[in-house]
Amino acid sequence: MSMEGGADGRCHFNRTRNDSISVALCPLIVLLLAGAAISADERLGAKECEDLGFTGLALCSDCNTLAEYVKDEELVSDCRKCCSEDSDDSISKVTFSGAILEVCMRKLVFYPEVVSFIEEEKDKFPYVKIQYAYASPPKLIMLDSDNNPKETIRIDNWKREHIQQFLREKNFGVFNAHGRKP
Repeated sequence: MSMEGGADGRCHFNRTRNDSISVALCPLIVLLLAGAAISADERLGAKECEDLGFTGLALCSDCNTLAEYVKDEELVSDCRKCCSEDSDDSISKVTFSGAILEVCMRKLVFYPEVVSFIEEEKDKFPYVKIQYAYASPPKLIMLDSDNNPKETIRIDNWKREHIQQFLREKNFGVFNAHGRKP
């Protein structure tokens, strides 16, 4: 028996002696192809995630937190396509030495919530440094213990309160008044 795809999307068979085997294989093939399409849609590659603003080590629990504050279902869906599954103790293991809030100075006028955070709240977070980079959208770059970028999160549409809460909930270890570890 040979299998052919019809214009109606169904499997059509030319009869031979192994009809029962081929009939059983058709639904299996359809399920395998559907499963491949679904799994390909669930996760995005590193480049696609970076283009969307999700780079580094983003945990899926971070996407859940994002969903609480940013009511953009497409953004949250993209986050979930780029995140790493949380293990039981993954949150406690992820520690940052600091963060950089990077933004283009010329574009600041388009981000009043980011400006408000920089002007009014930044001093409450001594481990956050402001860095101006030409054409950069607003983003938080989380630093590892060697001060290398570990995770990058775009904050274009975040409110000042969301930036504050996000920074409060991240594990920055113990810092002294100068924003450095003792």
